[in-house]
Amino acid sequence: MTVPAPRTVAQGAPRHPTEEELLRRVTALHEDPRATDHGLAAPLGRLDDPLLLAELGRLLETVEAARLSPAPARRARPLRIAVAATFTADNVVPLLRATLLAAGVDTEIHTCPYGRLTLELADPRSGLAAFRPDAVLCLLDAGAVLPRDWDPSRPEELADVLGERTATLTDAAAGFAARGGTAVLLHTVPLPRPDRRSVISLRGAAALGRIWRGANTALLTAGETCDGVYTTDLEAVLTDSAGPVRDERQYRFGRMAWTPSTELAYAREAAAFCRAVAGLGRKVLVLDLDNTLWGGVLGDDGPTGIELGTLYPGDCYTDLQHRALALRRQGVLLAVCSKNERELVDSVLDGHPDMVLRPDDFVAVLADWERKDAHIAALAEELGLTQDAFVFADDSAFECGMVGETLPQVAVAHLDGDPSDHSRTILDPAHFVQLGTTDTDTDRTGLYRDRRERGRLRGTHASAEDYLRDLDIRVLIRPADAFTLPRLIQLELRTNQFNLTGRSHGEALTRRMADSPDHLVLAVEVTDRFGAEGVVGGVWLDRRPDRWVVRNLVLSCRVLSRGVEQAVLQHVADRARAADASLLEAHFTPTGRNTPAAGLYPSAGFAPTAAAGDTHRYLTHPDSLATLAPDWITLDAKEAPHHV
Repeated sequence: MTVPAPRTVAQGAPRHPTEEELLRRVTALHEDPRATDHGLAAPLGRLDDPLLLAELGRLLETVEAARLSPAPARRARPLRIAVAATFTADNVVPLLRATLLAAGVDTEIHTCPYGRLTLELADPRSGLAAFRPDAVLCLLDAGAVLPRDWDPSRPEELADVLGERTATLTDAAAGFAARGGTAVLLHTVPLPRPDRRSVISLRGAAALGRIWRGANTALLTAGETCDGVYTTDLEAVLTDSAGPVRDERQYRFGRMAWTPSTELAYAREAAAFCRAVAGLGRKVLVLDLDNTLWGGVLGDDGPTGIELGTLYPGDCYTDLQHRALALRRQGVLLAVCSKNERELVDSVLDGHPDMVLRPDDFVAVLADWERKDAHIAALAEELGLTQDAFVFADDSAFECGMVGETLPQVAVAHLDGDPSDHSRTILDPAHFVQLGTTDTDTDRTGLYRDRRERGRLRGTHASAEDYLRDLDIRVLIRPADAFTLPRLIQLELRTNQFNLTGRSHGEALTRRMADSPDHLVLAVEVTDRFGAEGVVGGVWLDRRPDRWVVRNLVLSCRVLSRGVEQAVLQHVADRARAADASLLEAHFTPTGRNTPAAGLYPSAGFAPTAAAGDTHRYLTHPDSLATLAPDWITLDAKEAPHHV
């Protein structure tokens, strides 16, 4: 029987569809498993009606992101998310699902029994532990920490009990993260209005506020100091939300502690966290110039006529530059892509007294009359990044439409309307979300600028080997320490192309392995004639008496095609041989994105053995391996760090 070709629904749908249209289109996807609607992700992501979005999320429960997004996130498997709440939070799951589908992320969501959050976290045999989530969302209401019989006339007596309850919660979260390498999200807890109003004296209310904020500070501190635990400041987020946190009737009737608007605000924060866990934060912000980084048109108004400074509207563009600089300092690469005369652009970037951003803040300045989508595609190739790492910001609807159409993986921020909203338009979607930043992030612009220079040097040599020898590459490998561990954790999370298993051990498990005599975590650093690349790779190893196991090996795309991976494997084999291990085992799990890594072990002389599920296993005798490191690499292995 011939199977009919999948049909496409809602072709030519309006850019801002009505609620009825959205419901009709989602229903079509729900009812026909062959249907696609690649224009649906964008309006779904913009939808601000929490009740409608929750209903759409329920209908989309079995729909893959590829059916409603032209460029879904490329992952080997759905992101496994567990939701554990101290109250009834039935709408949060479909809101979260819809929000992540709009971002191109497939999910598998497990809901823990109501009111068992701490028990599920603390019990190694719980249903939550058996699910083995990538991320755990802990939803808290005031009742989780505030005693029902507290005395409003003596708010100071709350301090000890709030401290004990938050400590129990954070300890359980940290313990769960440590056992399985899972990322756990906590949040600050808003104090409902009836509890605030129960204290009638101003001094008592001040004491209650101080003590309550102390409990929230403990939650924030856990997100800052506990491995694998993160905290979003929901109390601060809700200052921009309309309406109360809690509907008293719904709370008394069904223990629903959040109103729909609160649920949506949380779902968006949680979705950003989940994208960070999946390593899907974007890395490059490409900015237009005219009416984007400054007001006016440089070619018409001249360098002295553009709008910048402390007066409206120039202060709006100055603010956007400050926000972009803040992103750059945290590791986001900035680039200019503008239809302008390069000489005029350089004169403004170099010399305009009100410019916040200067030439050294950009990894590339592309100013000419060529197509912007072509420039962005070429820049992605030069930097060795996929297009889903890019955000493009421009005031022109035409340019935004062109980039969105030809490069669907690039996120587009259309800076239309009042320029006072431009910073919010770029920042609010949390495009660049990360679990943490490292020292390497602050140097990222220089590292990638050097990468472009390496690309230019490549064109001056007759052969790849001559080019590589001219680079004078040195590879330093040493056990991870307090300085390199944060970067290794980030690198395993964000690396896709050369990640041998496509998975991340997570912060807590990586730190535990680094401190264990039965394991070894190695950091890989590379330098060449252009300077230091920093920590660009890592290896996670089990050390058994007779067998060493390479659990994962990751390498930044910045240093691929130089032989660094062979040098790393050489070092691992040398260490295993020195420890009298008779076997060296290595694992590879294909993900669809790590094809460049597929041939590493076979080409090095490892023999395939029995697979474990979707993971391929390879074995070799360390003594039998030939020399792996290429002759253009100097391999430097250190036992002890020499950080100052």
